[in-house]
Amino acid sequence: MPFKQAISGLKAAENELNVIGNNVANSATTGFKKSRVEFQDVFAVSNVGGSANATGRGVDTARVAQQFEQGNISFTDNALDLAVSGEGFFIMNNGGERLYTRDGAFSLDKDGFIVNSKGHQLMAFGSDSVGNINGALGPLQLSSAANPPKATTAVAFGANFDANAGDPATPTFDPLDSTSYNETTALNIFDSLGGSHLQQMYFVRDTGAATANTWQMYTYVDGNAVGGPDAIVFDNAGKLATPANGLITIPTFTAAAGTQPMNITTSVVGSTMFGADFGVAKLTQDGFTTGRLAGLDIDSEGVILARFTNGQSAVQGQVGMANFPNPQGLRAAGGNAWQESFAAGVVLEGKPGTANLGLIQGGALEDSNVDLSSELVALIIAQRNFQANTEVIKTADAVTQSVINIR
Repeated sequence: MPFKQAISGLKAAENELNVIGNNVANSATTGFKKSRVEFQDVFAVSNVGGSANATGRGVDTARVAQQFEQGNISFTDNALDLAVSGEGFFIMNNGGERLYTRDGAFSLDKDGFIVNSKGHQLMAFGSDSVGNINGALGPLQLSSAANPPKATTAVAFGANFDANAGDPATPTFDPLDSTSYNETTALNIFDSLGGSHLQQMYFVRDTGAATANTWQMYTYVDGNAVGGPDAIVFDNAGKLATPANGLITIPTFTAAAGTQPMNITTSVVGSTMFGADFGVAKLTQDGFTTGRLAGLDIDSEGVILARFTNGQSAVQGQVGMANFPNPQGLRAAGGNAWQESFAAGVVLEGKPGTANLGLIQGGALEDSNVDLSSELVALIIAQRNFQANTEVIKTADAVTQSVINIR
């Protein structure tokens, strides 16, 4: 009688229903990977290897295998949300234990570590003081310290000086008298404590110099003279001739009490003297004030860049990733995480986009790879399988009852 076969069929259908139910329940779980039940038939085998019963003994569940196909990527408003596009897992630190996940819903804890909802710390490669990524993999702690200021040391200035300009009406230069100079321009520079100061440059046409195409530059900071006059000379083609290297070094000065002396070099490389109005094409400097952390950017290779309010940025680290020869061999640990196992093979750790590791999408999360339509169809099939096996039991019971009732 086929009672045993039907019972095994009921158990198999029940297992399938459980797996499908779990898939459906996690259809909205970030980074979830669906599972499928794989069945095998059961035959009694003789001691010489042949089948002892050709009708079979039913069905058995061979394994429940997780499917690691890519899920859809949805964009979010959280810069610390990360999605893996391709193969690989994020590496998490759970009190010294390594866990692996595709769930990239991260945030900062009170100590500045990047963590998931369970408090597991994201592992990343650190960086040195100048932003170079090193090979040390560990929990990633972001610094909330202010970005220190940098004193200005170089000013880059480029302009066209009007070849048709004449000497100023007032022959003696006075920054308070606009008739004593031809043109002026200014920019903000910064001292060693991040204080801002106005550097103004005045330009005076000097046709009485040894070379007719000569201009004198006077430099003032906060209204105080710090340099000049410095000659800027052009050749008869309107190109810069003096200074030969295009650099004018301003004498050392102190911009404010309690700050370090400032040493500024002004570059006038690229300046010309043509028959057109005076026009500034370039005016920059390399200093900046103190900056507060304004935000984070994470690129496709997992490099984390901190942005500051002073316009500067600094590399904080690079997200680490891992992969396995057989991801299906990983041991599910719950909480959207997996643990290493012998069946999964030796772990490969590296940086996103290297070897067979995928890329990172910042400000996004990977959706569950469960297809609800397919799961609901599979649910109907599993239900019918269950019902069909109950019919087998009913039929077997009826046949057994008929045998018992034989007189």
